[in-house]
Amino acid sequence: MNIITELTRELSLKEAQVISTVKLIDEGNTIPFIARYRKEVTGSLDDNVLRELYDRLKYLRSLEEKKMDIINNITQQGKITDVLSALINNAKTLTELEDIYRPYKQKRRTRATIAKEKGLNPLADIFLLQKETKLSPEEVAKDYINKDLDVNNEQEAILGALDIVAEIISDEAKYRKFLREKITREGFLKSKGDKDKDSVYSNYYDFKQEIRLIQPHKILAINRGEAEKILSVSLECNEISNVSYIKGCVIINDKSTFVSVLESSCEDAYKRLIYPSIEREIRNELTDKASEQAIKIFGVNLKNLLLTSPLKGKIVLGLDPAYRTGCKLAVVDETGKPLYTGVIFPTPPANKVLEASKIVVDLIKKYKITIVAIGNGTASKESEIFISNIIKENSFDLTYAMVSESGASVYSASKLGAEEFPELDVSYRSAISIARRLQDPLAELVKIDPKAIGVGQYQHDMKSYFLDETLEGVVENCVNTVGVDANTASYSLLSYIAGINKTIAKNIVLFREEVGKFKNRKELKKVSKLGAKAFEQCAGFLRISESENVLDNTSVHPESYQSTLKLLKILGYDLEVVSENKGTEIKRKTEEYGLDKLALEINIGIPTLLDILEELSKPGRDIRDELPKPELRSDLLDIKDLKQDMVLTGTVRNVIDFGAFVDIGVHQDGLIHISEISDRFIKHPSDILSVGDILKVRVVSVDIAKKRIALSLKNIYIDS
Repeated sequence: MNIITELTRELSLKEAQVISTVKLIDEGNTIPFIARYRKEVTGSLDDNVLRELYDRLKYLRSLEEKKMDIINNITQQGKITDVLSALINNAKTLTELEDIYRPYKQKRRTRATIAKEKGLNPLADIFLLQKETKLSPEEVAKDYINKDLDVNNEQEAILGALDIVAEIISDEAKYRKFLREKITREGFLKSKGDKDKDSVYSNYYDFKQEIRLIQPHKILAINRGEAEKILSVSLECNEISNVSYIKGCVIINDKSTFVSVLESSCEDAYKRLIYPSIEREIRNELTDKASEQAIKIFGVNLKNLLLTSPLKGKIVLGLDPAYRTGCKLAVVDETGKPLYTGVIFPTPPANKVLEASKIVVDLIKKYKITIVAIGNGTASKESEIFISNIIKENSFDLTYAMVSESGASVYSASKLGAEEFPELDVSYRSAISIARRLQDPLAELVKIDPKAIGVGQYQHDMKSYFLDETLEGVVENCVNTVGVDANTASYSLLSYIAGINKTIAKNIVLFREEVGKFKNRKELKKVSKLGAKAFEQCAGFLRISESENVLDNTSVHPESYQSTLKLLKILGYDLEVVSENKGTEIKRKTEEYGLDKLALEINIGIPTLLDILEELSKPGRDIRDELPKPELRSDLLDIKDLKQDMVLTGTVRNVIDFGAFVDIGVHQDGLIHISEISDRFIKHPSDILSVGDILKVRVVSVDIAKKRIALSLKNIYIDS
């Protein structure tokens, strides 16, 4: 297989793009660096396409290595032929390759291998050849009776030979491919459960759907129900038709006296060997595709959550709600540094509301707090009522936000949490994390295993390797898209920057502690183990806001500094103009001069020139500042307050295959089913909705007992 040609075809790219990109990858360049600083080389491929290309490149190279191993193995057996070699080399998938290799694979001890040990292979060959003879199978089998080898009569000889025939039929790649495709195309997936037992899987107690049409989230739900022994699952297909296909291929002489035994062997091969294997393969393939879809949606949700607009320059009170152990408090300054930690008991069973109110009021006044971040876990509703009452009773100019605390406890008990706050109790670290999530979601959430953040679907059921790799790619993309301040970023945040591993990230923090803040980007080269290649990869994504060179606080790469200075000189400016917010004027002059002409004179590509102009217009910008701010509240609702057709403002917390969960200010998120998202057909909720979206929703129904709220985006009428 020509991997370049295959990638070009699969991804619908130009061959030159693929060749150049593969070369960049093989040279050790990271995806964020290639996406941002090698646009001219790749034809401006974005990070999503680059990651897909990288993943397929790894798969295809692994496939080629597997092919070579198989060819070498079969060659050592002395069974390789030109035809077989061509079949192996032309295989497009690992499944197809395994089908071809199956007859040559060293098998465990099977009924067929036992029969071969008894000398019955020649009898199996006679049956398969189906030559004209008047002898019956029993008469032919007489010659193979051998009591020393435990073949005591004709029937034992026939049965042993048919075991060999069944395995030969089962090992035929052509049959397996045809039947796998046929069952996938025509078959059904079925699940059964005990209808007398109530569970979340009740929709699947008597479920049947075409394999080719079943939705990914249903596959994952059925798999989980099966794993919990609540559901029994099977495939349904036309067994008679499938066996007839095998018989039609195997029986080449219907006048042969061996037809009856061959028919028996075909049935045995299908029922005992082929079908169970294909059923497993199809189930695995369905699971892999469903997992791939779920991981993709998880990645989209995670990206939108990580890129939630930060609330900068705010002193925040973080509140981690609880009952018996009390609500933990943490006040953090504008940079996220803890100013105060403590505990109050306004919730049951203590109900020390007055005492707790005094503590919180004093904190608000002392630290001039304007925002409270409340974790949305246990006792969050009581905590929200508590804070809302404080706002009303004191007429404070104060708002609060409900913050997802998914993973906060994971962080607080982690090695990283202990390193960051060794002197603090685990519960106080959680309150700090909740406050910081409102200030800078990206900086705080990168400290947590993405699987624990709570925006996925069945993520704990998926293969950890594929999930972790995808999510790490999403986090890496977000961190590098935003960029980080090299003088303030934690090592956990720095470790996601292109070219920087955890060791280098820790060395950057150590450099700051021992030497002091970085004065410019060049000083990054002094960091231990941050070599020339790592500097090339990371420099453009690390900001030095205190640098005398204003370009050090932009995403302009040091390799383009001279080009930037030349650009400014041609337009009649010096570097000082960058900090004077004259970006619009610079863009206008550039257009008057001519982009093509300017790029030619500076000797850079148009994409790089446009990126430089964008940075000159907004030095030190944070792309998240342009996104909607978090929904802040000063009052609250209870689920009992909700009425049908009530219109509320909500924030999308999670997007899944069948809808989206929306926080509308009550303890329980409401669900917008996919059918209630749009009047037009949409393939997936993510076509319209994203995590973090703030929108108007209409209450469709409320089930207080089951704590279920159904919402809609349709027919929303707001009184003027």
